[in-house]
Amino acid sequence: MQEEPTVTDESTSAKQETEAMPNENQGNEGVILVSYPKIIFMWPAWFIAIAAAILLSFAGLEGSMAIILTWTFLIVFSINLVVLGFDFPRTTSLTLFFIGVALVLGGSLLVVYFPDVLPSVRGWLTSLQPRANATFYWIVSIVLGLIYGGVAINRKFDYWEVRPNELLHHHGILSDLERFPTRQLRVEKEINDIFEYMLMGSGRLVLHPSGERKAIVLDNVLWISKKERLITKLLGALQVQVREQ
Repeated sequence: MQEEPTVTDESTSAKQETEAMPNENQGNEGVILVSYPKIIFMWPAWFIAIAAAILLSFAGLEGSMAIILTWTFLIVFSINLVVLGFDFPRTTSLTLFFIGVALVLGGSLLVVYFPDVLPSVRGWLTSLQPRANATFYWIVSIVLGLIYGGVAINRKFDYWEVRPNELLHHHGILSDLERFPTRQLRVEKEINDIFEYMLMGSGRLVLHPSGERKAIVLDNVLWISKKERLITKLLGALQVQVREQ
């Protein structure tokens, strides 16, 4: 008596193999990229304004403490404006560092050889007593808060999404969508301002989709190093899925 040959159901085998493998979308979420305006780097001045408004309103700080708060806000606000107004690449930042060191050393020598200079400068600085009340800080906090709220809303209507097989551009109130292939997609990371990078890990991301004549330039992408690692990992993963015929 001959045994009948065992017949393997190819469709069943393929189906079992497909079910055993992870789904294409499982654990493979896209990387979201948003190009922010430079106003986001004003957050240190915003936090100082909120803190000063709370202290002056509820802690009852007056006199010299109010002047110290005003000086603190003016210094942080001025530094924020410099960061917004100029780009500081690595070379320029290193040059500024050496200039600062030279100024400190020069000031030290000036005080040593001309001891009458320091009291004069100190007296002039003491005569400057800027003072802002709680209302001023509340207004600044509210205005910046409204701007940041608008930036957060705009983020929902204009952003990029990198997926394993396509690059998506979501934009417009009606969620218009542009698609670009990620095959042979080249990604470049640029750190144009060391201070912006220190504040929020910001930088420029340049995407070169295959077949496109113009590159896609995204400025002020937050935590850019992390985004670049995620994109590299995402695009470097090869996914194979067996479908039932």
